[in-house]
Amino acid sequence: MRRTPHPPHHPLPRTTAWRALTLTAAVCVLSSCTWGGGDDGKSTRPPSAPRGLTVQAGSATTVHVMWNSTTDGSDVSGYEIYRGAAKVKDVPADQHMVDITGLKPSATYTFSVRARDADGNLSPDSKKLTVTTPAAAKADREAPSRPRTLRGEAEGGRAATLAWGGSKDNRSVASYEIYQGTSKIHSVGGGTTDTLITGLRPGTTYTFTVKARDAADNFSAASPAVRVTTAAGKDSGRATAPADFRARTHKGDDGAYYIDLTWQPPHTGGAVTEYQIHLDGKSATSLVFGGNAPQDKAKHSFYVGRKSGETHRVKLRAKLPDGTWGSYSPERTVTTP
Repeated sequence: MRRTPHPPHHPLPRTTAWRALTLTAAVCVLSSCTWGGGDDGKSTRPPSAPRGLTVQAGSATTVHVMWNSTTDGSDVSGYEIYRGAAKVKDVPADQHMVDITGLKPSATYTFSVRARDADGNLSPDSKKLTVTTPAAAKADREAPSRPRTLRGEAEGGRAATLAWGGSKDNRSVASYEIYQGTSKIHSVGGGTTDTLITGLRPGTTYTFTVKARDAADNFSAASPAVRVTTAAGKDSGRATAPADFRARTHKGDDGAYYIDLTWQPPHTGGAVTEYQIHLDGKSATSLVFGGNAPQDKAKHSFYVGRKSGETHRVKLRAKLPDGTWGSYSPERTVTTP
């Protein structure tokens, strides 16, 4: 048997050992290491779940998925898109929409999105939305007609509204695709002929076009281009504010007083799922709609106390598809009876 030789072991004198231990501890303090391993400097708090998810069938085989950027202060490095439990797409942090292709006609799918930070932590799922692709149009090679009379108007410094004449198709228009220059930036359903574009820069000129798409993935020619110059200010624009905002109070069966709000959501080309309510000069609460968010008329009621004769000022604003807040509604004043 061969024995592997080992170098002789000479124990350090007590003074030398103490100095070595002290030096090691000092190095650990300077380099923030921990005894026995442990913390590697990575974050353990995951980002919050993305909000404002919308899902729109673009054709018999494609779906357009869009969501709000995560703005909770996390160092988000990207987003993961899921069809059911399977991840189908990764996109970088500055992208908040994507087309999912290769789907089956007349099929129902459920989509969700998760945010991922630089350390690999994943957020909880966004809300899950279900969409059904239209039936395939057999042997359909006829593209929709070109969208007509595209119009655009700046809505302050960071938004613009677009409206166009509807296209015709031998079967039906499945969606309209909106382009900024040569880049697709948005998609709306075939029954929609206007939309709000957000996330623009103040004092900047943009060129937009629109194409119609049918269920067989035939694209129309692009609409006439429209140029829109945003205002130089910072206001996100009147079109981003809830419209027809009204407030009143009532006394509940519990003897407390409540403020009842009604409004028309801003038109963004998709459902607005989150609002911020401002009461008496301060942010009071966030309102998040689950399931199908109202698109034509919204309402909400909240508790304000048990004193009669109190006057309150209230307004609200919507979270837009790009994750920014829109403009506030006009402020209303109400007094408890």
